[in-house]
Amino acid sequence: MSKRKGRIKDKWRDKKWYKVVSPPYFGGVELGAVPADDPSKLVGRIVDGTLYDITNDFAHQYLKLYFRVEDVEGKTAHTVFKGHEYSRDFLRSLVRRRTTRVDGIFNVSTKDNYGLTLAVSVFTLSRIKTSQEQEIRTIMHKIVKEKASTLTFDQFVQELVLGKIASDIYNQAKKISPLRHVGVRKSKLTVQPAA
Repeated sequence: MSKRKGRIKDKWRDKKWYKVVSPPYFGGVELGAVPADDPSKLVGRIVDGTLYDITNDFAHQYLKLYFRVEDVEGKTAHTVFKGHEYSRDFLRSLVRRRTTRVDGIFNVSTKDNYGLTLAVSVFTLSRIKTSQEQEIRTIMHKIVKEKASTLTFDQFVQELVLGKIASDIYNQAKKISPLRHVGVRKSKLTVQPAA
C-alpha cells in the first residue's frame, strides 16, 4: 500500500512579480517583470532587452543590452548597465566580400573609475593594407581612451550605445580609407567601484 504524501507546496504561489527598470541614464524605462519569493534574490540577476525597447526606434532593434539588478525598492528593481552586443544576424549582414574588417579590443576606465572592455569594429568599402588597418586601430584606441577618461560612466555608456563614439571614430578613420560601417559591437562592464 502506498503512503499518501502531504500536499506539495506550490513554490510559484509565494513568488511576487517585480518591475525591472533601466538605469536613469536610459530614462528609467520598464524592461519587464521578474518573479522572486525574496527581493534579495533578484540582486545580481541579469535582464536583457534591445535598444528599441528603450528608444522605440525600430532602427535600434539590432542592439542587445544587458542590465544587472543592483537593488530592489518596494516592487521596483533598479539596474545598472552590464554590457551590450550586436545581434548575430546584424553582424553577419555587415560582413562582405573584398572588404576588410578591422577589430580592436580595448580596456578603458571612465572618469569615475568604472572599467569596461570594448570591441570596436570598422568595415571598409574595399580591401585595405595592413598599415592602414594599424592606423585605423590606433585612431579607435585614441578616441575610446580619450572619451572614457573625460566622461563619467553614465555619459560614456550613453555615447557608446547611441553611436556617438562610433561616429567620432568614423569621422577620423574615413580619412584613411572609405568606410561602410563603424560600431562598438560589444561592451562589458568589468570593474565597478564600491558604492
